[in-house]
Amino acid sequence: MEGKMKLAMVEDAVEYHLFLIPDKARDTEEHREILQKYIERIMTQFAPVLVPYIWQNQPFNLKYKPAKGGVPAHMYGVTKFGDNIEDEWFIVYIIKQITKAFPELVARIEDNDGEFLLIEAADFLPKWLNPDNSANRVFFHQGELCIIPVPRKSERISWLPTAPPTTQQALSIISAHPGAVLASESIRAAVDRRIHGYPEKTEASLHRAHCFLPAGIVAVLKQRPRLVSAAVQAFYLRDPIDLRACRIFKTFLPETRIMASVTFTKCLYAQLVQQRFVPDRRSGYGLPPPSHPQYRAYELGMKLAHGFEILCSKCSPHFSDSKKSVVTASPHWASFLESLKRNDYFKGLMEGSAQYQERLEMAKNYFQLSVHRPESSLAMSPGEEILTVLQTLDVETLKKEAADLPPEDDDQWLDLSPDQLDQLLQDTAGRKQSQPSPQQEEESYDVVQVSDSMKAFLSKVSTHKGAELPRDSSEAPITFDADSFLNYFDKILGTKPQESDSDDLDEDDFECLDSDDDLGFESQEPESLKGALGSLKSYMAQMDQELAHTSMGKSFSTRKQANKEPPSQTRNKNSDEDSGAGDCVVEAVDVDLNLVSNILESYSSQAGLAGPASNLLHSMGVRLPDNADHNPQASQ
Repeated sequence: MEGKMKLAMVEDAVEYHLFLIPDKARDTEEHREILQKYIERIMTQFAPVLVPYIWQNQPFNLKYKPAKGGVPAHMYGVTKFGDNIEDEWFIVYIIKQITKAFPELVARIEDNDGEFLLIEAADFLPKWLNPDNSANRVFFHQGELCIIPVPRKSERISWLPTAPPTTQQALSIISAHPGAVLASESIRAAVDRRIHGYPEKTEASLHRAHCFLPAGIVAVLKQRPRLVSAAVQAFYLRDPIDLRACRIFKTFLPETRIMASVTFTKCLYAQLVQQRFVPDRRSGYGLPPPSHPQYRAYELGMKLAHGFEILCSKCSPHFSDSKKSVVTASPHWASFLESLKRNDYFKGLMEGSAQYQERLEMAKNYFQLSVHRPESSLAMSPGEEILTVLQTLDVETLKKEAADLPPEDDDQWLDLSPDQLDQLLQDTAGRKQSQPSPQQEEESYDVVQVSDSMKAFLSKVSTHKGAELPRDSSEAPITFDADSFLNYFDKILGTKPQESDSDDLDEDDFECLDSDDDLGFESQEPESLKGALGSLKSYMAQMDQELAHTSMGKSFSTRKQANKEPPSQTRNKNSDEDSGAGDCVVEAVDVDLNLVSNILESYSSQAGLAGPASNLLHSMGVRLPDNADHNPQASQ
């Protein structure tokens, strides 16, 4: 529990913890009241961005969590975000802003994958940081990402523990040494890129579409727009039992349908559109022909109506009145409402007006779900909320609004071209630098770069943890320890039977081969190594002679005869090696040419899709232009 506060659910969810520093692991009633006031202040201050946000499954919320297992009492929340990863990163933005607005707070955040902030910045992490020692090291403080370092072996720092710190130790370190634990600029930049654009970015994630809906659903969505997510999820995750309630509709009759504008998130809209569904004939929700100009509106309305009907079928229409008054009965509601007014939440609207009432209802729902969460026995289910709103239905007003709807958004983003998809992936990964045009890319393209990059990659030393990819062409070459190499060579050839015949090398053995320096055979070869290599070269020469006239040998491109020595000299020089192999001359294989041609052939066979050649080259920073010779459009 102390090492890692694991998530206890299988669904994709994010946990967040807010600690007050300087603090001790105390759990008194006074401390509880202090943290409860912080919760109210936080939720009130951030209400303008949290209230209108449409969550995929669960909203951002905070509650008091008592001290347990060495973890001090603190504010805690968990949000299941399902398929919409943007909910998780919006929460990261909120948590960062909370620690910026309240410098005395320290926050940590994790999801089912653990420290997902480190995953986002994986390309810039120090080598010592790994999943085994990252517990209780990653926090937000004063709006900045902090990583508590590990002391080096050569130095001892009294305030840095050698083992992963406890939560209390981590809070003390951050409080006493905030500057020393600040994450590197590249790591912070990687996380900042991912949350760049919030809160304005939330508007870009919305999609407004026309839907032909029962008037009751239009009224519900007008007062509580967040319920669209519950309805979409109910339809998206439907089962045969759910569909029994949709054979004959009891709550949302198809005869009451009107045209309305519905606001979705792009994730919810995509889930609804991509579902193929044929309604039961008994339901009355028939669809016009696909060629009908409003076919999409009819189809979306039909699917949403099924989701709302499923929600209502799961609750009794005669639920307790105590659930209806749970918000206004809370002693904290009055102070929360006053705080909203002070923060200009109502934007100067006249009290009692229709728009004022809409924002008031949204604030009540936000208060119930995020600020003052009731016990599960008193909490209203989505179906009960829907039935409550239906008691105040005003159909005539809705019909008037249906005659003057705002235009719906274009959904071309559902059908991205390959180029647009690549650009979207690059933007998401934070690579927004201007990409060269195809003409510029082709002009600056150099096949030598392909060969050099592959050679650099193959010269790297790999371990059980994988191979390091050369990302910078200016890297220093690899150093070579001749004595160590000879020992490994002897093990392979079995020349030292007294030593272990294991093929596995210890990790310490790899330290002799530094991946940052070059192999220098010529300057460091001892006599024993020369003899071993000479014997190996002799074997290789005989193999070349045998393979020269086979189909395998002819499949390789060779260097031009003009660039080589005269055949007579070659035969004389290699007479000992070529004995019994005839008078034929083995032309040297052009390794670079074969390497480049095979890579280009593999790249071309991918036909613009992802594949081993493009993945390997892109990881090394090599980008090849499109093959215009095999482009159907270019040939036309």
